[in-house]
Amino acid sequence: MKKDQLRLYLVTDRGLALGRPLEEVVAKAAEGGVSIVQLREKELDTRSFVELAASLKALLAPQGVPLIINDRIDVALASGADGVHIGQSDMPYSIARRLLGHDKIIGLSVENQAEVLEAEELDVDYIAVSPVYSTATKTDTAPPFGLEGLRRAVAATRHPVVAIGGMNRATAGSVFEAGADGIAVVSAIMSAADPALAARELVKISEKSFAHDCKRQKI
Repeated sequence: MKKDQLRLYLVTDRGLALGRPLEEVVAKAAEGGVSIVQLREKELDTRSFVELAASLKALLAPQGVPLIINDRIDVALASGADGVHIGQSDMPYSIARRLLGHDKIIGLSVENQAEVLEAEELDVDYIAVSPVYSTATKTDTAPPFGLEGLRRAVAATRHPVVAIGGMNRATAGSVFEAGADGIAVVSAIMSAADPALAARELVKISEKSFAHDCKRQKI
């Protein structure tokens, strides 16, 4: 996959959608510039999960936005999703890759610098540094990396890096400047009154940061 597909990474959470259908929020977010979507569902039964994934895949495919399934490789296969995202306690990468094949995206969460280095031995498509900041969205997380920890992770890996945890308009700029290729956003878009506008604002921040970085490198 291309790094720019990771620029604005939406992770879904129906509980934060303000009572709106998930498809509605995701459609508006994609309209606003979200470049990849991860469907994260911990409570749906398998049939409902597959049906929702297939619906989102049909919605996003015409816009060229990849759909990633959190954890559930069976759901990814059944729905025709573009890949999966796995954590350290999920199915091992080697098995996930064997089941999915090499034409699917596999992302991996890393929760400390040791896991960043361990991921160098794996042919994952990206790593998600988690969390950069503490967040109320997900409480069962490791101690935050912080910006300095994020910089060290970026410097230590050959993989594209997505930053997750506390990503919003206030934090996005400094995270991009620290070297992240993308930010994974949950509540800043899912709970926004206008998800399309929220996405556009984050896209502008990313474009400004990358333009500044390119100018600095030329200097």
